[in-house]
Amino acid sequence: MTQKISELLEAAAGRALPVVRNIDDAQLDLRTPCAEYDVRALLNHLFLVVVNFQALAARKEADFGHQPEFVTGDWRARFGAETARLVAAWDAPGAEEGTAGQMGLPARTVGLMVLGDLTVHAWDLARATGGAFVPDPAVVEEVGPGLAALAPQARQMKVFGEPFPVGAGTTAFDRVLAVTGRNPGWRPGAEA
Repeated sequence: MTQKISELLEAAAGRALPVVRNIDDAQLDLRTPCAEYDVRALLNHLFLVVVNFQALAARKEADFGHQPEFVTGDWRARFGAETARLVAAWDAPGAEEGTAGQMGLPARTVGLMVLGDLTVHAWDLARATGGAFVPDPAVVEEVGPGLAALAPQARQMKVFGEPFPVGAGTTAFDRVLAVTGRNPGWRPGAEA
């Protein structure tokens, strides 16, 4: 039986929240595996994704063009509240049915996109700040094929980089990272 997106998001959020809560303000300027983002910018991006995908679940307009500053005040608690709203939005009746977003993608595909962002960006933030992150295995099993299928279009849109070469013995999550263009072995200060 296929797991509901809301259940998968709840599991992913459970793994991402400790990473976000443990980021010190002194780490906000650190480099991340996403070359265009430092920790602060990546947190702002992840907040934007979480908020906009709440709207997409409810078939409302999303605005990815405007990037507010989310990393102010008690942003760690606010991130927890926003991920809880994300889970609730995708748990609403009909959230996984039909299409969502301007591209008219199947709603479940849209849900898998935010699931991938939440999981991969939690890894990015953990790597950048020296935190620990182990993704939920059910999440990895679900997002792996979905992100692989979306990868060609994501590369055209400059959302993913070129696939990073990995060996045959790599983990399923390392393959997910690699399909998005990330080096699973990335460390701060090392060449990406």
